[in-house]
Amino acid sequence: MKITLLTGQIFNFSNKFPFKIKIIKSLKAKKLILRIDEKLHCAVLTIPKTCSQKQALLFLDSNKDWITNMMAHLPQNTHFFDGAELSFWNKKYTIQHNPLLRGSCFENNLLKIGGNIEFLHRRTTDFLKQQALKLLSQLTIEKAKQLDVKVNTISVKDTKSRWGSCSTRGNINYNWRISMAPLYVIEYLVCHEVSHLKHPDHSTNFWHTLESICPNYKEGKQWLKIKGKTLYNYI
Repeated sequence: MKITLLTGQIFNFSNKFPFKIKIIKSLKAKKLILRIDEKLHCAVLTIPKTCSQKQALLFLDSNKDWITNMMAHLPQNTHFFDGAELSFWNKKYTIQHNPLLRGSCFENNLLKIGGNIEFLHRRTTDFLKQQALKLLSQLTIEKAKQLDVKVNTISVKDTKSRWGSCSTRGNINYNWRISMAPLYVIEYLVCHEVSHLKHPDHSTNFWHTLESICPNYKEGKQWLKIKGKTLYNYI
């Protein structure tokens, strides 16, 4: 069967490769480039314009052992489940399923999830997103007041490439998973996006503004760079 490698798509050649592959066709690339995307849990192959599909597949085949080895050392993604432990807004919780409970709630060190067990992952994710929006909104407004800037809207998403963004209209988006990071990391990200309301760039003035409301921002930035991928352990 003929395979057409389309850019941006993730392929699963289970009969040939024991891993998923994302294809990126690039006009700028000079050679085939292979890397591992820890968030998507797949290999990423960048194909230059002059490379044929046959060459790309042969390249993958010749690097199959390397990819397999790298994938084996990645943290294994899993769903939220009864008894799972997680950190949320700097506090540790254990998920407890209660089929008789209506809705979901935090209670002491428990995150209680109601409903049928087969919907536990989705219900847990939905509840955490709701709580993340509430807490991130409160912190964002608090930090914006410190800089005397105005936030238009605040929302949470499940983005793969960015932890946060701020538009020129004052709309701030967060990846809800940041709420599972240590509090100083959460504060860094919020302060980073709020500082963009004053300086929509990464100029020297921007970093000075960020430092004025988040003196230890470098520690938060470093944590995200090194450990941010762990926030995707639960998919």
